[in-house]
Amino acid sequence: MNPMSVCSSSSSSSSGSWSSTKAWIVHGIVAGVAIAVAIGARVYLGPPKKFRSRVVGIIPARFDSSRFQGKPLVQILGKPMIQRTWERAKLATTLDHVVVATDDEKIRECCRSFGADVIMTSESCRNGTERCSEAIQKLEKKYDIVVNIQGDEPLIEPEIIDGIVKALQEAPDAVFSTAVTSLKLEDAFDPNRVKCVVDNSGYAIYFSRGLIPFNKQGQSTVSLYASSRNSEL
Repeated sequence: MNPMSVCSSSSSSSSGSWSSTKAWIVHGIVAGVAIAVAIGARVYLGPPKKFRSRVVGIIPARFDSSRFQGKPLVQILGKPMIQRTWERAKLATTLDHVVVATDDEKIRECCRSFGADVIMTSESCRNGTERCSEAIQKLEKKYDIVVNIQGDEPLIEPEIIDGIVKALQEAPDAVFSTAVTSLKLEDAFDPNRVKCVVDNSGYAIYFSRGLIPFNKQGQSTVSLYASSRNSEL
């Protein structure tokens, strides 16, 4: 398994084939799960904070996508994409609960048919982040960490989800973590590929959809991130 790298940000600063592309996580690797890169995170020297143990995975899914309408319901070897994404997320050992957040009745009925919990959200949500934010407010239980899992990631590896969760759990000061992968030269000018600059210590400095300076070790982000329950999504 290739090394993985996760980026985390502190409170002080605040889908290709996975068979050929692996995410990097920076923070130490145990049983194949790597550690996280802290985005501008400072070294935590104060007394330990409460361990963030309660984790929920939210899969935002919308039907009326401008680029691919109905994408969550597209069949992949006999199963809708949203189901395959949900099944992969359920394999992550760090998630206590996995829910789908949508504003579409067709997606809700589909998800319920294969046993997924669904939270209905407003049609006014402009993106997955806003949809997750609304869904959090409607959850009956309170969670310490919220993982935004993109609905069009049917091949997402559970180990990557576990990696970004453990990144936050191991860094009490961090409020955000995400996974990054090596940047291919052909993706450098693609605005759909968010680029990430990291320093020599593996800390993320900034992100951009546009071309930014990079070398052979340049990285791009993976559509997955976790945040502290009390942070701004």
